[in-house]
Amino acid sequence: MSSPDFSLLTKRRFGPIFTVQFLGAFNDNLLKFAMLFLANFGIFATDPANAKLLAAVATGLFILPYFLFSALAGQLADAVDKARLIRWIKGAEVAIMAAALAGFWFLSIPLLLTSLFLMGLHSTLFGPVKYSILPQHLHAGEVMGGTGLIEGGTFLAILGGQLLAGVVPPWEAGLAAFGIAILGFGMSLAVPAAPPNGSLHTIDRNLWRGTKAILATAREGRGVWLSILGISWFFAAGAVLVSEFAPLVSGTLAARQEVATLFLVVFSIAIAVGSLIVNRLLKGEVSARWVPLSALILAFGLIDLWIATSGFEVRTAGASTAQFLATPGAWHILIDLAVIAASGGMFIVPLYAILQVASPEDKRSQIIAANNVVNAGLTVLAVLAITGLLAAGVDVPGLIGALGFATLFVALASVWLLPETLFKDVIRLTLRVLYRVEVSGMEHMPKPGERAVVVVNHVSFLDGVLLGAFLPGKPTFAVNTQIARSIWIKPFLKLFRAFPVDPTNPMAAKAMVKAVKEGRTLVIFPEGRITRTGALMKVFDGPGMVADKADAPIIPVRLDGPQYTRFSRMQGKVRLRWFPKITLTVLPPRRFAIEGEMTARQRRAVAGRRLYDEMSAMMFATSDTDRTLFSALCEARAIHGGKALVVEDVKREPLSYDKLFAATTVLGKRLAQGTAPGEAVGLLMPNVNGVVAAFFALQAIGRVPAMLNFTVGVANMRSACMTAAIRTVVTARAFVDQAKLHDVIAALEADGLRIVWLEDLGATIGAFEKLRALLGAGRAEKRHLKHRIAAEAPAVILFTSGSEGVPKGVVLTHRNLLSNCAQLAARIDFNASDIVLNALPVFHSFGLTGGTLLPLLSGIRVVLYPSPLHYRIVPALAYDANATIMFGTDTFLSGYARMAHGYDFYSLRYIFAGAEKVRDETRKTYAEKFGLRIFEGYGATEAAPVIAVNTPMHFMAGSVGRALPAVETRLEAVPGIAEGGRLFIRGPNVMAGYYLASDPGKLQPPHEGWHDTGDIVTIDEAGFITIRGRAKRFAKIGGEMVSLPAVEGYAAKCWPGFDHAIVTRPDPKKGEQLVLFTTAPGAEHKALQAWGRANGVTELMIPRDIRVVDALPVLGTGKLDYVTMGEMALQPAAPNSEPDAELEAAEEA
Repeated sequence: MSSPDFSLLTKRRFGPIFTVQFLGAFNDNLLKFAMLFLANFGIFATDPANAKLLAAVATGLFILPYFLFSALAGQLADAVDKARLIRWIKGAEVAIMAAALAGFWFLSIPLLLTSLFLMGLHSTLFGPVKYSILPQHLHAGEVMGGTGLIEGGTFLAILGGQLLAGVVPPWEAGLAAFGIAILGFGMSLAVPAAPPNGSLHTIDRNLWRGTKAILATAREGRGVWLSILGISWFFAAGAVLVSEFAPLVSGTLAARQEVATLFLVVFSIAIAVGSLIVNRLLKGEVSARWVPLSALILAFGLIDLWIATSGFEVRTAGASTAQFLATPGAWHILIDLAVIAASGGMFIVPLYAILQVASPEDKRSQIIAANNVVNAGLTVLAVLAITGLLAAGVDVPGLIGALGFATLFVALASVWLLPETLFKDVIRLTLRVLYRVEVSGMEHMPKPGERAVVVVNHVSFLDGVLLGAFLPGKPTFAVNTQIARSIWIKPFLKLFRAFPVDPTNPMAAKAMVKAVKEGRTLVIFPEGRITRTGALMKVFDGPGMVADKADAPIIPVRLDGPQYTRFSRMQGKVRLRWFPKITLTVLPPRRFAIEGEMTARQRRAVAGRRLYDEMSAMMFATSDTDRTLFSALCEARAIHGGKALVVEDVKREPLSYDKLFAATTVLGKRLAQGTAPGEAVGLLMPNVNGVVAAFFALQAIGRVPAMLNFTVGVANMRSACMTAAIRTVVTARAFVDQAKLHDVIAALEADGLRIVWLEDLGATIGAFEKLRALLGAGRAEKRHLKHRIAAEAPAVILFTSGSEGVPKGVVLTHRNLLSNCAQLAARIDFNASDIVLNALPVFHSFGLTGGTLLPLLSGIRVVLYPSPLHYRIVPALAYDANATIMFGTDTFLSGYARMAHGYDFYSLRYIFAGAEKVRDETRKTYAEKFGLRIFEGYGATEAAPVIAVNTPMHFMAGSVGRALPAVETRLEAVPGIAEGGRLFIRGPNVMAGYYLASDPGKLQPPHEGWHDTGDIVTIDEAGFITIRGRAKRFAKIGGEMVSLPAVEGYAAKCWPGFDHAIVTRPDPKKGEQLVLFTTAPGAEHKALQAWGRANGVTELMIPRDIRVVDALPVLGTGKLDYVTMGEMALQPAAPNSEPDAELEAAEEA
């Protein structure tokens, strides 16, 4: 509950007790002040001495019951039903007010003083009940808010009673008090039952012994006793201050009584406001966190009020309220009063809440009664001290100053007694101011005493301070023993507890398990060190084992932003700043049960792997994907700086973020002409700087780039444009001339498409416009946001490769693409010091997301090269550009390996391969020649594209790695295939849907979000996915299912070092027949058959139709062109294939 829940007032478990308390406080003050006004302005109008004596006697009589009967009141409230006791007390109030009414009617001071004494007794009996009943009727999160409402209402009731007493005749005040008492009794009947807790209580009628007993009980709890002392001081100070309003106004300020009334109004309202403020700050938590700070503000407010009143110069004697407010310094005094009262409300409400919650249930009323005794005692002492100061000649401002310094002493004492709380508040406030820290998900943190293991990514030396300051309570950190002994960490032990762990001691893990089982919340950095990459590093399995053994949930916490501070270890890798924005996100707790029989080592490995999965899932879940690609590019510029160089092409003229934004601005302005928001615009460009500028120019103005594959030929190009309802194509004359695409352009123009030439647009852009766009790069996002593009809106249209049929348009949203980038960032460590070499075309999903968007949105420079087929140039470019990351397909990578010098890839950290299976031969070549591992991945255009990938953390040769975070997998059995199943995937990176040639421009979303990959895969216990083949790449021969990729693998083993591809053609007897295309010279059936027999391969999987070619046909994406080879297979067999007669004879034999 972030603030008092006013709906509580409408609930029977709170509304009646609030009303009864409000009316009782109102009546107390109405009676007291009506009697004083009667004495001062009526009976003793001519006898001021007796009037002052009466005021003193009245105050003493009202306080006396607190000393005499508080012990009895506390025992009664704990011994009987509190609701019944309330009714007795409120019934007595009706009788008391009847006596007071008679006293007003007959002008009887003795009768009125008796009534006042009895009302003091009434308040003494009611005090313990009103607070001890709240925890019985309110939920744990409502106690703080309920207490705030009670306190705020009480002070408003006090104000109301005093004001009414001053505006009505005394006997009418008595009549009103009698009516209010009856109303209070009626409301008491609605208070729900609150039976006593614990065993049978005995009541000690010896008042002195009972008082000592309840005071002793109160002192048993340190927090309770400190709360009582704090409450008592505030009431004493408040009583003294309010009592001095009249002499301060009439004497020092020389104003009328109405100004004193104004002071009272401001004071009472400000206390109520302070009660509400502290509830909002604490969000319903019962805590003394704001008490020290509130006490300090209260003290400085009193001291400042002393200064303000001492220096006040009277301009008009007997000033009215308006005249007083017009006097210099008057508003200063009023503001001081408001600050004092508001800070007092913030001071008192948490202490009352602690008093209720921290007291034992069966002694709660007695402890509250003890509070009343101390309140009364301290108030009497304060009054005596003030009386002594007055006798010594100290004026009223001097009294306020003395009260201020005394309160400062109390405030400093509270700081001393609650140093951890104040220290944490100061650190938290400092961090919020410096780093604009945003905290979310704190409701997922465990309550005190609940076992849990909190796992956090470790990005800087600031992490421990951030967690200690913002996590609730005082968390326990697992800290290396040597670090725990360090001098520099000791000041921060007020923020958290250090649990020393010696990593070399095998008993350390058992000690952590024991600590968690005891109910501790253990905070651990599973990486064991501060990241040097900005991403997750190696995750140790220890924390996972601790959670498993202790049967505790894991609570992931993500820190983002400290890696950009100067407290990180990212110097030279990212742009460090003094005060970057920091976010701290707490995710919901999760458990992983490790089931099944296994060795301790296996169990530990499983725990570590699952912990890593949770950590990487956390990194993804806390990434911002609810925005557009252009907004993400703007954030990358903000993080890495507008001058950071991020993209360059073969001309080796890098563009900075600012220059890229300038290009998107001037291009976007022109591309918006003739196109509509949300329209698909074809982009026919190679890998050059211009394609990136045009792509983001379209993104900036809310158009959808449709990336056209210029290698597919005229027919497929026309089909793609029709399928995506493209009316405009953006390209460049230089590219069309070099790629000889004139026939394609002519065909598109014949279909009515508008061709926009970048050279023509460039000719219209002047130097001044370029300069203005460059200077306005920082305002690009503001202009983009005006388009109000949703994260779920289409961001790009790609087209399937057509390797097995007609290409389809794949619609990917901004969320799809950003999710895939975030998924990769959660598993792979890269940073702004990396350089990506991307020769894969941007019309290829791998080339667009992995090779272009991921680096651009991460501050990584990408070097674009227009053709992956230049096997000699690409390795040389990798050497020259000092590339650290490279993407490719097996076909391209094997080509580079043949042509590259052994040192060309010296700077590479990672090579990622996809789109087709990586052969063992290619993997071996890179390991032996370059000392590099190829990280094979798996994807589909429909998945934006990456589904799974091998990483340095989890690698298994021959597999395509493990599924990325948030990717759901489902396997469906395929008849005839024993191993594996057909893979279906679902996740945030899965496309919005298809555009089909049969229904152009109409989106066909995947059924229930599941995409059928068409691949037959196996997934092992560790989550590694192995591709067994495509469902369409299985042949049914003689009723048996044959995997075509498996046959290609056999050919590769028989003739290593050459390229092989299998397709099928119809066969009248067997249904289908295998046809092998190979670049191996002299390849023939007999050699493959002999190899198959030697290796136990069934005859069904040995192709007899073998055709030797110079090179296998390849698509622009790097995939083999099986469609073309299928057409070739229908042509007559090559001479080196066995004739059908021989085949039949062989089969009969």
